[in-house]
Amino acid sequence: MSQHGFQGMRRVCGALIVLIWACAPRAGASATLLLEEPYGHLGFFTATGHAAVYLSGVCAKSPVELRPCAPGETGIVISRYDGVDGYDWVAIPLVPYLYAVDRPEDIPLFADARMVLQLRDRYRRQHLRAVAPDGKNGGAPGGNWYELVGSSYDRTIYGLEIETTPEQDAALIRTLNSSANRSHFHLAWRNCADFAKDVLNFYYPRALHRSVVADVGMTTPKQIAQTLIRYTERHPELQFSRLVIPQIPGSMPRSTTVHGVVESFFKSKKYIVPSAVASPIFAGCVFAVFVGTGARHFDPARDALVFAADGERELPLSRDDRQAREKELEGLLAEADAEGAGNIRKEWARLESKAQLEFDAQDRPVLRVQIGERLVRVGISADNIFSSGAPSQLVRELLEARLEAELRRTSTPTVSERDFARDWKLLQQARNVEGKELAGNLR
Repeated sequence: MSQHGFQGMRRVCGALIVLIWACAPRAGASATLLLEEPYGHLGFFTATGHAAVYLSGVCAKSPVELRPCAPGETGIVISRYDGVDGYDWVAIPLVPYLYAVDRPEDIPLFADARMVLQLRDRYRRQHLRAVAPDGKNGGAPGGNWYELVGSSYDRTIYGLEIETTPEQDAALIRTLNSSANRSHFHLAWRNCADFAKDVLNFYYPRALHRSVVADVGMTTPKQIAQTLIRYTERHPELQFSRLVIPQIPGSMPRSTTVHGVVESFFKSKKYIVPSAVASPIFAGCVFAVFVGTGARHFDPARDALVFAADGERELPLSRDDRQAREKELEGLLAEADAEGAGNIRKEWARLESKAQLEFDAQDRPVLRVQIGERLVRVGISADNIFSSGAPSQLVRELLEARLEAELRRTSTPTVSERDFARDWKLLQQARNVEGKELAGNLR
């Protein structure tokens, strides 16, 4: 079969997968284990990541009180936290949990650390003062409250979704609302993965368990993800699907691969090399455990669709499409450089680093950018990028930076076919507007 024929077959099969997923008779709700990659300093010292549970049929009366969802609501993400006003668990609506905004149309196309900080604190002030009150100076408090919102700016997230029933949801709501929600967090035996395990075991008793061998008795996000997959393989009658929630493009560091405890030790040169020198037998045992547990074969992104903020699951951009678009974008960037537009990696990062986050009349995010003596505002969501009156060159640079990030070659999908097509269309629109402006200036 030719390459084009194979690509066409893939598209047909992929479309059938999406169609089957959308049209299959669904249960009243679902529970999705969120396996979240590690990032920052914690990702350097331990690569176990974070675990949470998304419940599509459960909503929040407050961050610490649950209720059934009304029609049209998208559910909550619930997890255990340490250092959030003494609470053991907190429930956050799905879109704010992922993006720190209320509406999918307000999700930024590109983000940096300062913007994320402002988005998180704005959401906290509007919705989370009950669990994250202002600090003594009236600003953001200390503690780990920032983990409650905007998780997709920090890391890629994998979802393992299994069906539930309204009756199971109602029972969980009664149990959590009636129990003492006070924190007794402990990293070794009462952590976020323990909580996620307990929630999913509430729906399906004894489905998930920790590993004494692979994780030295500690519950880790990767272990409960692996046991959930094995449980669904033993119960093929249950509806089960996988999804990827890509990290938002931007200048923030990219997250890293999720590991178990022994795997993290084995793959870290700063740990395993000194251990091998001091005790080759110990290092050999670590290697045997790593190989024996099958951790190296676990791929949370296998057969996964890409999550869209509107709740849809989409096919990831194919390898062939990625390569073709990558070459086309390289040509556009080379053309821009030849015209004196500059290197977009440096240009957009420089402007963004000095920009101030604001909100337009429709409460959509915009950046106030200083260009020479001028102050301009550029919309940073797909919904308002052309309605803010920003110079078309600035809009083009933002979109080029986003597309370049989406086309970055990784083992995990970074964008869906649908979202990439939207972003590419936005870039063409920006280039057309810029061309008309240039033609007008030459008359």
